[in-house]
Amino acid sequence: MTIVKNYGVSIGIFCTIALMAIAMLKYPGGTYLDATTTGYDWTQNFISNLFKEKALNGADNKAQLWAFAGMFFYSITCAIFFIHTAKKIPHTTASNFIKYAGILTMPCILMVATPFHDLMLAVSNYLFWACIIAITVYLFKSKSYVFAIYALICILIFYYATYLYLTQSWETLVIIQKINNISALILIFSLEYFTTNENFKLAAKE
Repeated sequence: MTIVKNYGVSIGIFCTIALMAIAMLKYPGGTYLDATTTGYDWTQNFISNLFKEKALNGADNKAQLWAFAGMFFYSITCAIFFIHTAKKIPHTTASNFIKYAGILTMPCILMVATPFHDLMLAVSNYLFWACIIAITVYLFKSKSYVFAIYALICILIFYYATYLYLTQSWETLVIIQKINNISALILIFSLEYFTTNENFKLAAKE
C-alpha cells in the first residue's frame, strides 16, 4: 500500500505512456484522410483509432489490446490522483466531490474504449475536468499561482478541443487532442508530487 500511496501516480503515468506508445507502434495503418497509409500518424490518427477491432486500412488492429491496457492504467492513475488531492482540500464538501467524482471517472474512462465511446468520453471528461476546475479554484484562492495558471491553461486547452470536436474541425483536433492529453498528464504529475496541504491552506482561512 505504501508503494501505491507514494508512487501509484508516477507508475500509472509511466505505464500509460509506455503502453500507448507500444499501441501506436503496433497500429497497422490508415487515417481519417487516407486508408492506405501505414502505421500511426500523430498528425492524422486519433487516439480512438487504437481501440478499434479493425484499423482504418482494414487490417486486424494489433494495437487494440495495448491501448486497452494503457487506458486501464490511466483510469487507475486518475482515481488515485483525485483521492490523494482530495485529502489536501480543507473543505469537506469540495474534498468529497473531488474524491467521489474522481473515483467515478475510473469506470467511465475504461468505457471510452467500448462501443459507448462518445457517451463515456463526454461523461468522463465532465467528471475529470469538473474536479480539475474545483482544484484550480482552491489553487487560486491559496495563491499557488504557478499551479493555478498551468491548470487554467489545461482547462482552456480542453475546452478548445471540445469546440473543435463540436465544429468537426478534425485537422486541428487530431493535434490538439494529443496536446490536451499530454498537458493533463503533466498537470496530474505536478499536483500529485509538488503540492501539499500548504498549497490549499490559505483558502481555509478566507
